[in-house]
Amino acid sequence: MNIFDYNRIMVIGNNGSGKSYLSKALAAITGLPLAHLDALYWRPNLQRPPDEEWARAHRELIAAEKWILDGNYIQGGAMEARCAVADLVIYLDVNRLVCLISAVLRNFKARPDDGPRDFQEKWDKNFFGLCKAIWDFPQKRRPKYLALCKNSTPFYAIKGRRKMHRLLRQWAAQSGIHTP
Repeated sequence: MNIFDYNRIMVIGNNGSGKSYLSKALAAITGLPLAHLDALYWRPNLQRPPDEEWARAHRELIAAEKWILDGNYIQGGAMEARCAVADLVIYLDVNRLVCLISAVLRNFKARPDDGPRDFQEKWDKNFFGLCKAIWDFPQKRRPKYLALCKNSTPFYAIKGRRKMHRLLRQWAAQSGIHTP
């Protein structure tokens, strides 16, 4: 696959699968503008935006000619709308235990550019709910995401982090930049 043939790339997958990492690396390699849906969606203190405000912001975002979008949001048909205009959907198919470990480890780090604004992850009810959602992903969310995206646009599944890193090295070499 030649990643440079695509101008609108969606990156989806389980929480902790590496969506933000892959998206940042792809943006550096391709020069495409990057938007993290977590950073755009959430208001301070994990407050949800009003539905119409999010729908309007999302419509404007996906109307752009070039982008990489990192995130899964399906509210109000958002994922279907992205799939309809995307040139490529990349699905990170990463083992849920790896995703869970990643989420726990990132709980100790600040995420200033790819996560909710003014939010510090804590060991609280929300975090343990996230852990449960990560564990339940293969049965509950994965089938929905795949059904929404798999048939509407070119779809590429990356099975595991090793394959993701191998592809990133290949694409970086093609672009002439250093390996991410």
